[in-house]
Amino acid sequence: MDGKDKIILLVEDNRADIRLIQEALKNSSVPHQVMSVRNGVDAMAYLRQEGEYASALRPDLVVLDLNLPKKDGREVLAEIKVDPNLKRIPVVVLTTSRNEDDIQQSYDLHVNCYITKSRNLSELFKIVKGIEDFWLSTATLPSV
Repeated sequence: MDGKDKIILLVEDNRADIRLIQEALKNSSVPHQVMSVRNGVDAMAYLRQEGEYASALRPDLVVLDLNLPKKDGREVLAEIKVDPNLKRIPVVVLTTSRNEDDIQQSYDLHVNCYITKSRNLSELFKIVKGIEDFWLSTATLPSV
């Protein structure tokens, strides 16, 4: 490990889910920072370091909800994956949708992983721990 914190961009409009995901990551063995934005427009501004996000740190991982205000997660995913400066950032969709069309469309847009959120607290913690274990500990991520 390079000693620098891993940056996770959490794109989630539900404040309770943001808190739960942050709590699930609190005891992580991987040094990290969770940056969160609550809509798709802010997600793209963060990723492109625009406006109030001009000094934002480039994320190592994006955890993306599909159902977002202003610009939905599908649009955000599509924009990330066609942008030469962003397309290598792994994107994990973490959403309540079990809709087969959402799953297929996400993979058509080159999502790295699609996970359905559990409303069960211990299951959600297990899911987030799995994301952390794989994406921040096991997988070799591209450098900037």
